[in-house]
Amino acid sequence: MHCMRQFFVSILFFIIAIMACAENPFFAPFKSAHGTPPFKSIDNEQWEPAIDRGIELARAEIEAIASNPDAPTFENTIVALDRAGDDLNRVLNVFFPLLSANADDRMMEISMSVSPRLADYSTSIVLNEPLWRRVKAVYDGRDALTLTPEQQTLLQNTYDSFALQGATLEGEAREEFRALSAELSELTTRFGQNVLKEMPTYEIWLTADDLAGLPASSVNAAAEAARAKGRDGEYLFTLDQPVYMAFMKYSERPDLRERMWRLNAGRNTAGEYDNRPILTRIAEVRRRLAGLLGAPDYATHALRRTMAKSPEGVYELLDNLRDAYTPAMRAEMAELTDFASRLEGKTVKLHPWDYSYYSNKLKAEKYSFDEESLRPYFELDNVVKGVFGLATRLYGLQFTPDTEAEVYHPDVKAYDVTDADGTFVGVIYTDFFPRASKRPGAWMTEFSTQRVGADGRDERPVVTIVMNFTKPTADTPSLLTPYEVETFLHEFGHALHGLLSRANYQSLAGTSVYRDFVELPSQFNENYLTEREFLDSFARHYLTSEAIPQEQIDRLVAAQRYGAAYACLRQLMFGYLDMAWHTAKAPVDDAAAFEAEAVARVQMFPDDPQSVSPQFSHIFAGGYAAGYYSYKWAEVLDADAFAHFKEHGIFDKATADSFRHNVLERGGTEAPDLLYRRFRGQEPTIDALLERDGITPPAKATDIHRPARKD
Repeated sequence: MHCMRQFFVSILFFIIAIMACAENPFFAPFKSAHGTPPFKSIDNEQWEPAIDRGIELARAEIEAIASNPDAPTFENTIVALDRAGDDLNRVLNVFFPLLSANADDRMMEISMSVSPRLADYSTSIVLNEPLWRRVKAVYDGRDALTLTPEQQTLLQNTYDSFALQGATLEGEAREEFRALSAELSELTTRFGQNVLKEMPTYEIWLTADDLAGLPASSVNAAAEAARAKGRDGEYLFTLDQPVYMAFMKYSERPDLRERMWRLNAGRNTAGEYDNRPILTRIAEVRRRLAGLLGAPDYATHALRRTMAKSPEGVYELLDNLRDAYTPAMRAEMAELTDFASRLEGKTVKLHPWDYSYYSNKLKAEKYSFDEESLRPYFELDNVVKGVFGLATRLYGLQFTPDTEAEVYHPDVKAYDVTDADGTFVGVIYTDFFPRASKRPGAWMTEFSTQRVGADGRDERPVVTIVMNFTKPTADTPSLLTPYEVETFLHEFGHALHGLLSRANYQSLAGTSVYRDFVELPSQFNENYLTEREFLDSFARHYLTSEAIPQEQIDRLVAAQRYGAAYACLRQLMFGYLDMAWHTAKAPVDDAAAFEAEAVARVQMFPDDPQSVSPQFSHIFAGGYAAGYYSYKWAEVLDADAFAHFKEHGIFDKATADSFRHNVLERGGTEAPDLLYRRFRGQEPTIDALLERDGITPPAKATDIHRPARKD
């Protein structure tokens, strides 16, 4: 009887397991045509069971590799590791993109709950002694192996990932590393959530008397936002990026500009969402982790696998650009101050909340240019056609709406991407508008990554680009500023890097490259914004269908150079701040004082310091710790690369084919400096960037790989 009862209990558990598998969409590969997620079937309560199941299955796969009785080989150890964890990746590759793009409080709770378990799982791999011995054995015998360059890269990366994450540690040091890694995961998650949760709490209610200077698009959007909250006749402004930027640029009320600026500058510095104690602890935990691995600071540890290679390499780039741009920045600020004083009929001292306002007016006077005047030419649907069309002209890609693919929000659209010969390339989702469930900014991510599976089939990627553009109103479609079009081009460049990937191993595919190389495809795309030949393909007035007049393009080109030095110094400020936090040799007690000292060398408004660190998600919640400099590093590369295109024609097929083959398709399969030289035929220099920005280039080409600085 007892055995019979056990039998029925076992059957019952088996049936329950089958039912759970049927109900949870993450318990099996997605059945859609191209592996797109079944968003309509996903419920919040399915996340944790799916993640826990994925962790357990992944642990079993890792243990099978570690305990394999056969001698360690490249295939049974290195390749097996790269392919492990499919079930876990399937759920995490949906959960984390949605956490940024369409989260609710429950998802945030879940992310906090699972973060320690995920960190422990990740750490358990690195600190698995038998597994490490197998990886090391393959690595130590690498000279006797016949490996392709891609296989050599995978082997080196696998070895480094263990060595740089504590595999060589023993005893108490190993346990400390595990505990600190789990704490860091929780801290970075909390930091990002605080930024996301606090943003919707800022509501600035204004009346019709407060709207002087604001364009109709801003006023209409604010009125509609107020009506949605039941307050007809009022105007609701937020700190969402397009709303904030337009307000600071056009509002004639300095008191309101200052109010908006101070609200934005003070984000996450008080109350429930104060990130200051969190960020100082993040920096300290990273410093201690690096110390356990023998590095004097976190930056030294993190930069080992980058093009820059060391903090000295980063500082050389930052210092060289600072020295080149500072004289021009001072001239810009002097001119702007004189202009503001003349405009106001009195001596004006510029504050940070004044810069966009007066700068925009000076642009208009010098170049008869106003970004708002170009909005009518950049209707979103046409911009989509134009940006997609850029990839068609350069690489032969075609984009077809996929109405069968499920979407996670009504604003989202899906497109199938095919090559010139009809071969399926991948799927891209677009998500354009702000909402309370979406964090600020713009980004690209992947729901699945390209790779060649164990069966030899090329598994194509599913990617998404997410932005926060100006929303349409009841009587006006979404009309973008040139800056928003540039943002679209940027994120689309990342998407192409993911879509066009032709790697064998998922850890080397698409955007899985060095941080200071990953921005090249995105920033390269931005160069097309001011090219007549590109604009003529889509930029038409949404009411009259007329093309942008040439004089408007000329003014846009000229206006882009205006303020280039200011923009560069501002970007360098973020880079210096990032490096300061991650080269610190001791705990930081006063975050504000520490930040002030870190950015003093590029501070343009020393009397009005902004507290950047508490909202600096890139370095405290994203993947750019000790890596924010990479935007400028990649800017040097993108200017140099586009100069090569301009030499041969911006749509030259041979040049585009070379860029696709050597950069976009290769992912991280080989060293990025080698890939770039294959495309360019030489080392990159900063000259093209200086020329593009109107800064006098040096007499001799300046290689971005500079000697270590001596100060």
